[in-house]
Amino acid sequence: MQVRKAVLPVAGWGTRFLPATKAMPKEMFPIIDKPVIQFIVEECLSANIDNIIFVTGRHKRPIEHHFDINTDLEKHLEQCGKTELLKNIMEISRLINPIYIRQKEQLGLGHAVLVAEPVVGYEPFIVALGDIIVKDERNVLEKMIEVYNRFGKSVIAVFEVDTKDIPKYGIIDGRHIERDIYIIDDLVEKPKPEEAPSNLAIVGRYLFTPKIFEKLKITPPGKGGEIQLTDAIKLLLEDEAVYAIKIDAKVYDTGTPIGYIQTVLDFALQREDLRDELIAYLRQLISNNILQTDTV
Repeated sequence: MQVRKAVLPVAGWGTRFLPATKAMPKEMFPIIDKPVIQFIVEECLSANIDNIIFVTGRHKRPIEHHFDINTDLEKHLEQCGKTELLKNIMEISRLINPIYIRQKEQLGLGHAVLVAEPVVGYEPFIVALGDIIVKDERNVLEKMIEVYNRFGKSVIAVFEVDTKDIPKYGIIDGRHIERDIYIIDDLVEKPKPEEAPSNLAIVGRYLFTPKIFEKLKITPPGKGGEIQLTDAIKLLLEDEAVYAIKIDAKVYDTGTPIGYIQTVLDFALQREDLRDELIAYLRQLISNNILQTDTV
């Protein structure tokens, strides 16, 4: 069955960024001139997935506005002759089929995915976390879909991390079967480096068969009363194979302040219109800090 839908869980409070997220969703924070969530949506579009299911909360209306058609703005840009900007905003609002479903209680990532079941139906589907940007030469979702088309089972994207970073991620224990493809035996959530079964960390991109919904319904709540997606995947492993594909990509976690700052800097340094001035400014900052240190 063809993969046609993607679920983007975006209902979280974004408490790491308070008070900024009191009125503005963290997924709408700009990476220079494009909000984080648009990168994820464009990733889906590039993989020919235009049915985007946003699992939202009542404080996430700016996301809905962003992907809606704004005729007044379009008219203004047209009158001003800003054709490139006009093209950009028209494309993102017209190319996707946005579907919004409310997660009425914050009961974890697993619960957010389960909320989407009535819209997904009995189909395979993508889950893409709304604060993770993945930059690869080739679309990661396309690679995952290829693995699904071969094996007909769920697929999780993973990438290699340094030993010191292992406690930040869910880590897989898997058997290598061919280039970049593994069969998963187990998953461990944020283990100590010495207890980790590998250094292959979950990226925040999943492709599930609809059987995951059965497992989410019987997954007991964990810490804080939340239903964890990892726990449901473990239950899924009892019934069917789950595959992992290792990607060689740059993974940006914009869900933490330092990760967000690093993402903005990296993307700015990759832009010809910003790079030189930013480098000069950073050099000035470094120089000033050295001078201050020398005078202490």
